[in-house]
Amino acid sequence: MSVARALWLAACLPLLSAADSPPGNAIRVKGVTGDTVLTLLPTPAGGVVGLDVMARLLGGSLETGGDGRWRLGLYGTTLEFTDGSPFAAYNGFVLPLLEPVRLVGTTPHVPLQVFSEIIPRFGVGILWDRSRWEVRLFQGIARRPEPANARDADLPTTPVSTVVNAAAPAPRLPSGLSRGYTIAVDAGHGGRDPGNPGSVVGGRRFIEKALTLPMAKALAEELQRRGLSVVMTRERDSLINLYDRGPIANANRADLFVSLHTNAANPNWRNGSAVRGVETFFLSTARTEDEARVAQMENDVVRFEVETQAEKGNPLSFILNDLARNEHLRESFDLATVVQERLAARHPGPNRGVKQSPLVVLSTAYMPAILIEVGFGTNAADARWMGSAEGQRAIAASVADGIIEYLGHYERRTRAAGR
Repeated sequence: MSVARALWLAACLPLLSAADSPPGNAIRVKGVTGDTVLTLLPTPAGGVVGLDVMARLLGGSLETGGDGRWRLGLYGTTLEFTDGSPFAAYNGFVLPLLEPVRLVGTTPHVPLQVFSEIIPRFGVGILWDRSRWEVRLFQGIARRPEPANARDADLPTTPVSTVVNAAAPAPRLPSGLSRGYTIAVDAGHGGRDPGNPGSVVGGRRFIEKALTLPMAKALAEELQRRGLSVVMTRERDSLINLYDRGPIANANRADLFVSLHTNAANPNWRNGSAVRGVETFFLSTARTEDEARVAQMENDVVRFEVETQAEKGNPLSFILNDLARNEHLRESFDLATVVQERLAARHPGPNRGVKQSPLVVLSTAYMPAILIEVGFGTNAADARWMGSAEGQRAIAASVADGIIEYLGHYERRTRAAGR
């Protein structure tokens, strides 16, 4: 962690106050294998939690250093606590706590703030929902699998519900992958939002929403054929709010989010109808005028929505200001790179490369997420290819190839890091 990032993290803490005491002095931890209701020891600063329970629920480790010192290890990160100290140590930096660490019997307890503010800021697939007093653990690619003993805590538990709209687990895994994965496939636009109007070829108009849905279904079938599970944000011609698409993937514990769209030529381009090709985006600030144009085009869907969850002002400010600590940023770039390479190799148009842009649909997915502009609907050749059964099979196979290649890269990196 850089000095600037550490200072930023410390400056953001603490955000809880004594007035934020939880209802009933309890929180819910929504995990991958089950939900746990965790009782807090009430304090004026919002309650304290046992470090041993926290380590088990998050799939981490707790080491006793002696002399009232403990080390909490999570996803390659270590936090150090000292009995009676209102600070935590992280890579040589000091993070302020709302109240001192304390022993309850023989168990060290730390402020709820460690759960709700400090750990989620490491970007490891943990989200604190303050409105519900709920910690959510996502099965995102950045998060390591929860150990088997995580449910052995002496705490009341309730079974987690079955993933909805996802394919049944495949009978076998794709070659080279150690476990099954769930991919969220998002067909762009839909319902009242047609997307870009496209071009007319042979008397048929290739509207974006009518192209993205069959492409998404073809991709879903191809991923399932290869042993991956799939959840689709829409399976018919319906309007799904941009801010609801990522949460659908989150709720279904998807590992990756892939959104399919068709591009449109800039009206200011000379001979714009001749422009064609494929490009893949990940979430970040736009660097060029064209990247900003794509963001404006794809984010414009909000005008069709009755309600959105956007904040007043810049709807992406909450995440763009936080990209420095977003662990999924690098993974999203890696995913975009391999998918772009695979798809460009079979696309009849040029390779327009990997790009970055502040795309709303990617901003609420707590996992590596990409948006693919598969081709230009405003180009007759691209539109014809995307609308054909042959083209859709090629698109599905190429994107699936890229996804499996990325997952293989990820597994090799994590195995090497664990040695």
